Amino acid sequence: MKIVVSPDSFKGSMSAAEASDAIEKGILDVLSEVLIEKIPMADGGEGTVDALVASTNGRLIETNATDPLGHPVKGRYGILGDGTTAVIEMASVSGLPLVPEELRDPRNTTTYGTGELIREALDAGCREFVIGIGGSATNDCGTGMAQALGVAFYDADGKEITEFMRGGLLNAVAKIEMGGLHAAVAGSRFTVACDVDNPLLGLNGCAHIYAPQKGATPEIVEYLEKAMSRFIDVAESAAGRSVRNEPGAGAAGGLGAGLMAFLGAALKPGVEIVLDASRFAERIKGAMLIITGEGKLDRQTVFGKTIAGVTSEAKKQHIPVIAFAGKVEDDDALYEMGLKSFFTICDGPMPLAEAMEQGNALLRRAVVRAMRFF
Repeated sequence: MKIVVSPDSFKGSMSAAEASDAIEKGILDVLSEVLIEKIPMADGGEGTVDALVASTNGRLIETNATDPLGHPVKGRYGILGDGTTAVIEMASVSGLPLVPEELRDPRNTTTYGTGELIREALDAGCREFVIGIGGSATNDCGTGMAQALGVAFYDADGKEITEFMRGGLLNAVAKIEMGGLHAAVAGSRFTVACDVDNPLLGLNGCAHIYAPQKGATPEIVEYLEKAMSRFIDVAESAAGRSVRNEPGAGAAGGLGAGLMAFLGAALKPGVEIVLDASRFAERIKGAMLIITGEGKLDRQTVFGKTIAGVTSEAKKQHIPVIAFAGKVEDDDALYEMGLKSFFTICDGPMPLAEAMEQGNALLRRAVVRAMRFF
């Protein structure tokens, strides 16, 4: 009998890999003659590197990079089990939590560190890239990322801008030279995990929608909007393609637009990318049951989250799916999504902090109860 174990992380309690191990132990507490296929999952956001590295027997690479304010920071990325696919979370080196609250101003932050991770992975021989772009501190249209990969930016006097590119310098760019772009980019493919469809500019663009979360006042928002409007004319001319109105161009402070313009990247929903990269459809073949889970099951789960992706693929192969969570809401929507059943892991009233601390043991015991019934 084959059972697939494919949870997302239980945020603040267990990573997807740790949850997979707890579920596996619960199954083996009850069943002996069983083949367990563990495929830790994510939706392209936090935890994607760990999940894909664990599910493909890949490895994590620790490295030095640059944080959003231009300071040294420890970064990391993953190389999947195929040895040629790199998975990167931009938030690990360019994320908002790396900027102290009193210093948050998207005119002063850069995606240069994200470019450094890409450059190191290219130098290591990676030619397929999965890049998660949620949680950014930046609004630089990906110029810092491009600069780290060899793209040169010049001001109106023809002088190269050598400081880290950031939102506050977009207005100064009069010319872009892409001749120095890392040579391996041309032979590489970049797929970006993006679950928003905002364009670059306008009231639904990145400055108006997301910059305030990164410390921008209304005046700074207007400055960034005007600067990006001017900059994108120059960038699209240099790249030879229009990207400003593509869905997701405004993601991560315009990093979506920058990845499309400078690297020819394609943007896709995060869970689809993770399913593809982990070869999920192939690996679940012949399973009698799929077990998934996350911290909370509710109506948001139905809209493009990890478990929705798992159930969608399972339906195609007529495999039942059950889920475990710390908390469950909106039962009907979860059934309609395709779950056969779902279980809360808390076996009695307890404080949230205690439940999160004991998540591993609680999940294992809940799986034991479900497997005895199964």
